[in-house]
Amino acid sequence: MKFNAIVLSCVLAALGAQAGPALSSTAAVEPLEPIAALDLPRYMGTWYEIARYPNWFQKKCASDTRADYSLQPDGRVQVINRCREADGALSEAVGIARQMGAADSPKLEVRFAPAWLSFLPMVWGDYWVIDLDPDYQLVAVSEPEREYLWVLSRTPVVDTQAYEALLARLAARGFDPGKLERTMQQDD
Repeated sequence: MKFNAIVLSCVLAALGAQAGPALSSTAAVEPLEPIAALDLPRYMGTWYEIARYPNWFQKKCASDTRADYSLQPDGRVQVINRCREADGALSEAVGIARQMGAADSPKLEVRFAPAWLSFLPMVWGDYWVIDLDPDYQLVAVSEPEREYLWVLSRTPVVDTQAYEALLARLAARGFDPGKLERTMQQDD
C-alpha cells in the first residue's frame, strides 16, 4: 500500500512539473540551460541527497535520502529513490529514466508511474543536470521552470567549500539557495 502511495505521488509530481510555467521571480531570469554534456555511464551509481527545494512528494522523507542509478541494456536508466521516514521506516520508489536527444545529453525524463502509463507525456518529469563537477562527485539537478532543485553527492557528507561554490553558481542562475533544505544523512 505504501508503494502505491509513492507511485501516485510521483505521478502527480510529474503532472505538476508538466503543467507549465509558474509565476515566480525567476520569470525574468534567462531560460535554464543544462550542462553541455553528460557521460551517462559515468553518472551511474549512488548519489546522496545533500539538499533539496521542499516538495510535497518527499514530505515524509526525514533522512538518508539517496538515489541509485543503473544503466539498463536498452539504454534507459533504472532509478531507485530511497529515504528514511520520521518513524524509521524505509521508503522506496522505483522508476525509469530516458535520455532526451543525443547520447551525451544532460536532459533526461524520469517516470515513477506504472509502465502501462508510459505513453502519457504527463507521467514523465524533466530531470536536467544543470551543474556537475569534472570528477562527477557533486551535482545539481532541476527542471526548466526551476521549481525543483536537488543537490546530490557521491558521499553522504560534502566538502563545505565545494557546496558553497555550487550555491553561488546556482544563485547566479536564478535559484534561491535560501529555499534549500539540508538533508540529514546517517554520516552527518
